[in-house]
Amino acid sequence: MENRPTIYTISVLVENRFGVLSRVANLFSGRGYNIHSLNVAPCEDERFSRMTIDVNEHADKLDQVIKQLSKLVSVVEVTDFRSVATIYREVVLMHVRFGGKKQEIMDLCSIFDAKILDATRERLTIEICGGQFRIARFLNLMADYEIDMITRSGKIAVVTPEMV
Repeated sequence: MENRPTIYTISVLVENRFGVLSRVANLFSGRGYNIHSLNVAPCEDERFSRMTIDVNEHADKLDQVIKQLSKLVSVVEVTDFRSVATIYREVVLMHVRFGGKKQEIMDLCSIFDAKILDATRERLTIEICGGQFRIARFLNLMADYEIDMITRSGKIAVVTPEMV
């Protein structure tokens, strides 16, 4: 059996300063680590940004990534989602030509709670938000239609709050 890399998700809280993203990206590229997806945005405190990074590596390399990230000056905290309950989401926007199948596409959108954001005489602009399996199922079904464009946000994640 082949020992393939797995996609792991980590969160990195960093100082919201010029060049931090570049330093983090350089750490990955300089060591040959593979980023599957990357999402960066300011968080609850405007002094900081949160990076959600999907790393396509073996578990031992992920441990190295976390140690090396923790050593960067602008990194405040690294969260490894492997051992904590986590909620994941991704947003997908897409343009689909409906070619006489507009109602079918609208029905699929309804089933998956996807939103139709815009419509022209030939095309729908659709938004869907959800976890990876829900997104994958929706995109698999939408592959039967003429998709002009898909853009994805990359995964975002949060640790599930503990029950009191």
